[in-house]
Amino acid sequence: MSFSTSSPYATGKACRSGPFPRRSFEIGAIVVAFIYWWPLAAAYVAWKVAGYPALGELRGLAGRGLSWNASATRSRFAAAFEAANGGGITGNRAFDEYRRSELDRLDAQRRALQEESRAFAEFVEELKRAKDREQFDAFMQKRRSADTTRSV
Repeated sequence: MSFSTSSPYATGKACRSGPFPRRSFEIGAIVVAFIYWWPLAAAYVAWKVAGYPALGELRGLAGRGLSWNASATRSRFAAAFEAANGGGITGNRAFDEYRRSELDRLDAQRRALQEESRAFAEFVEELKRAKDREQFDAFMQKRRSADTTRSV
């Protein structure tokens, strides 16, 4: 099975890092670079992970303090967390008030759940103390009855 030269797999257009021989050479070069001079290999891996930015983009990246696109570097979770904590004001007052009231309601539920959890933990601890006391009393009663039978 051979690929023609017009095949996307043969030209490297089907995958991001090129056809198989180029990729194996690239991996081998990274391994050799890590063996001889690891900072160069680490820089190449970072460049590869960043999506092969052009030299001009790298200059801009360095000038902005390694944040070439703030929205791209921020995860969806971070964006949602920021929005939930008031960082994402939409401009629609009705929606912002609704969101704030829902967040307050959820916070109140969280506090109530924490209080119930604490109360349940205290209840379980009291049950453990009562069981321990009961076992200790049974042990002492058994011991006293054994002492009285020996002394008679």
